[in-house]
Amino acid sequence: MIRALSLAAALALLPVSAAVAQEAKTSAEVQLESAAADFEKKMEEFGERAEAIQDDDALDETTKGLRVAALWSEYQPHVTAFTSMAAQQAGQIAQQALAEIDIDAVVTEALAGVGPMIEGMASNSAWAQADPDQMVTYGLIADYAVGQSLDAIEEVNETFAPPAPPAPPVEA
Repeated sequence: MIRALSLAAALALLPVSAAVAQEAKTSAEVQLESAAADFEKKMEEFGERAEAIQDDDALDETTKGLRVAALWSEYQPHVTAFTSMAAQQAGQIAQQALAEIDIDAVVTEALAGVGPMIEGMASNSAWAQADPDQMVTYGLIADYAVGQSLDAIEEVNETFAPPAPPAPPVEA
C-alpha cells in the first residue's frame, strides 16, 4: 500500500515532467515539486509508523488492521490535499504546454503520408476512373487518411490533457 502511494506521487509528476521540458521552471511546476517532496515525506512517515504496527508481535492481526486504519485516517487529509493541489498545478502546467504546441505542425506531420497516396491515385489510370467500385475504394482511403489525422491529434490531446480532478473522499 505504501509503495502504491509513493508510486502515485511519482506518477502524478510524470506527465508534468514530460510536458514541460524547459530549463526555467514555472511557479506551478516548482510548487508541485515542493508539494510532492512534502507528500513523499509524509508517506514515508506513514510507512514507518504502519510498519512498526505490523511488526508489533504483541498485537493480533485484527488489532493491527484497526490501528493501521486509524493511522491512515490521520494521513488521509494529506493525500486529499496533495491530490487536489497536484491536479490544480498539473492543469496549469498542461495549459502552458498546450499553448506551446504547434497544432499546424502536428496536422502537417499526420497528413505527410497522405500526399504520396493521393498523387499515386491521380497518376494511376485505374484509380482515375469513375467506377462505382473505385469510388468505394476512394472513400475507404479518404476515411483512413482522416482517421490517421484524427488519431494523431487525439494522441497529442491525451498526452497533454490535465489529470482528472480527485474523487471526493468516501465517507465510511
